[in-house]
Parts: sequence; C-alpha cells; structure tokens
Amino acid sequence: MNLRFGALLSVALVVAPLASRAEDAAQNASAAMSARERFQKMTPQEKARLRERLREFKQLPPEEQERVLANLRRLKQMSPEQRQRLSENLRLFRSLSPEERQQVRRWHREFQRLPPERRAQLRRRVLAYLRAHPEERRELREKIRRWRELTPEQRQELRERLRERRGQ
Repeated sequence: MNLRFGALLSVALVVAPLASRAEDAAQNASAAMSARERFQKMTPQEKARLRERLREFKQLPPEEQERVLANLRRLKQMSPEQRQRLSENLRLFRSLSPEERQQVRRWHREFQRLPPERRAQLRRRVLAYLRAHPEERRELREKIRRWRELTPEQRQELRERLRERRGQ
C-alpha cells in the first residue's frame, strides 16, 4: 500500500458520489445572489458548461436525479471548510489516471454496500492511518504486503491464531 493507494482509499471513502457535479455549484454558490443573478454573471463558457450539465442531468434516470439533488442539498449545508476539503479531494480524484478513478469508483460502490457500522469502522481506520506517523504507515504497508504474499491457507491459519489470542 503506497501513498497513492492511501490517497485513493481516502478519496473512495470520503468523496460523495457524483460530487464532481456538485463542485461547480459549490464554487458558484452565494446565498446573497439569486440563481438568475448568478447565471447572468457567468462567462459564456460557464453558461455552456452549466447547460451541458443540465442536459446530462435530464438524461439520468429519476432515482439518479434524486441522488444528485440530495447531494446538492448536502453540499449546500456544508461549511466552507467542508466544501474546501471536498474540492481538494475532487482535485485529487481528477489527477488520477482513468484506471485509478475506475478503481476508486469500484471501491466506493463496494463501500456503499457495506452495513453502516462497517462503513463507520472503515472510515475510522482510514482516518487513523492518514493521521499516523509516516513510520507507522510504512510498517502497516509492509504488513499488508506480507499479508498479500500469503496463500489462502496461511491467511486462514493466521486468522485462527489471532482469534485464539484474543480469546485468551
């Protein structure tokens, strides 16, 4: 598990689905301005981009449209700091190769299928990893590397030994 993997994992666990569509709204949101005023102040390129996003939105199935709207509502409720973190994560996501982005999407789909308690546990572990000292992260990556080299039988044997230790 290298630094890039850690970044991928944190993006997969932290970035809300379809958040990239919401980023433009976050950057242009202003409580003091109406939607019409914001639209009028947009450059022609921004207007064209918004129109394209609207066309994409209208082509989505109704349940997907509702997910996008729910994400936008959540975005509107975020603090400026939360929106900034989201924006930074989106920049990181966009810097990934297409294959890495696809992997993040797969991880995210798998993550969303987990029970809420398991998702919360994984979030805590990822955050703990990201907050850990670099040497601790290096040691963890090494343990993961060694784990991956084990055969399925060796992994099962190790799991059983760990369960026995915990039971003592």
